Amino acid sequence: MALLTEDELAAALFELQDWGGDSLALRRSYECPSFPSAITAVDRIAVIAENLDHHPDIDIRWRTLSFTVSTHSAGGVTEQDLDLARQIDAVLADL
Repeated sequence: MALLTEDELAAALFELQDWGGDSLALRRSYECPSFPSAITAVDRIAVIAENLDHHPDIDIRWRTLSFTVSTHSAGGVTEQDLDLARQIDAVLADL
């Protein structure tokens, strides 16, 4: 899997407005309405990650979720990370 170029990464971060990051990883935090909704989001994202065989780092602090997405085997951000970030956004939008 090829790493994104700087231009591709900049365009992706423009599209993924709630995400930040650099060539090593994409990052996003999200405050859920409640702790149970945060856990529900993590459960849904876990199913997606398993289906993609691509797993984000997730930090849970009460109702705040922080995500880090990177393709470790490639050494940075790839199209696979963008796909996972979009799917995480879809789950969060559905809470």
